[in-house]
Amino acid sequence: MNFKLNFDIKSPARKINYSDNLFFIGSCFSENIAEQFDKHLFSVISNPHGILFNPKSIANAMQDVLNNTTYTEKDIFFEQGFWRSFHHHGQFSNADKTVCLAQINACINKAHEQLKKTEHLFITLGSAFAYNHIQQNTVVANCHKIPAKEFEKVLISKEEITSTYNKLIAELKVFNPNIKIVFTVSPVRYIRDGLVENNHSKSILLQSVHELIAANENCFYFPSYEIVIDELRDYRFFKEDMVHPNELAVKYIWERIQQSWIDAATIEFINEAGQYKRLLEHRVLNESERGKHEENIETAKNNLISNYPNLNTL
Repeated sequence: MNFKLNFDIKSPARKINYSDNLFFIGSCFSENIAEQFDKHLFSVISNPHGILFNPKSIANAMQDVLNNTTYTEKDIFFEQGFWRSFHHHGQFSNADKTVCLAQINACINKAHEQLKKTEHLFITLGSAFAYNHIQQNTVVANCHKIPAKEFEKVLISKEEITSTYNKLIAELKVFNPNIKIVFTVSPVRYIRDGLVENNHSKSILLQSVHELIAANENCFYFPSYEIVIDELRDYRFFKEDMVHPNELAVKYIWERIQQSWIDAATIEFINEAGQYKRLLEHRVLNESERGKHEENIETAKNNLISNYPNLNTL
């Protein structure tokens, strides 16, 4: 008997190789997948503006990276003892204005350089709901716990999403002709909006993404949403909050990515890279074994360099 709904995932003509440069942007789920690639020695940039959820803020962040935008004092504000940016996650907030701007601009610059050579850009859309700052008339990435009366909740339409991203995709293709853009929709349920509203939001995102893929030959879809919601569809694959996929679910999606989107030689690389990373993370309790352990690390590293000459992370 089969107790799970299985479905085939369409593989791209050009699969991911160990030497590829990868760029991830979007929701917390995007970071989960980026971490899997990062810990297996891929060249990865993840969320240079921090975690983002709505498609408008994600597109704005990509424009910053494309243009290598430099933020100045006029682009941030002081609230509750910290300098903050409406376009960045709270992790960039700092009591020191200079440090805040330095962190923001360093991340944008690093991401800009990575984008020049990126083969695969993963964009994970989380929710079509967003918050518009009334006075500034701009969609924000983070409200930073500012009083709710200063914002209005908006639902970004399919038409606005597709218009914004068709323009962004065209600019990305000029900037980096080799880039392939992989859209995913986060399987995280945003229950703060309500379950019915969450499904409405996800439907807008899904329809938008499929229209974008149909209109742009360098765009693809990876069905992380369907894997969690339709294939796994069990609360044992979620954290205690019942909305975020747990470690088991993330590992399963990572397996599905390997099966469908990563080439055969790179699967072997992933296995060897995993062994190398485990050696690095192993704690030597007996000092008499430290020399042998360090020798094993060096051997594993040299084997990776020898077996994978295009590896650019060692």
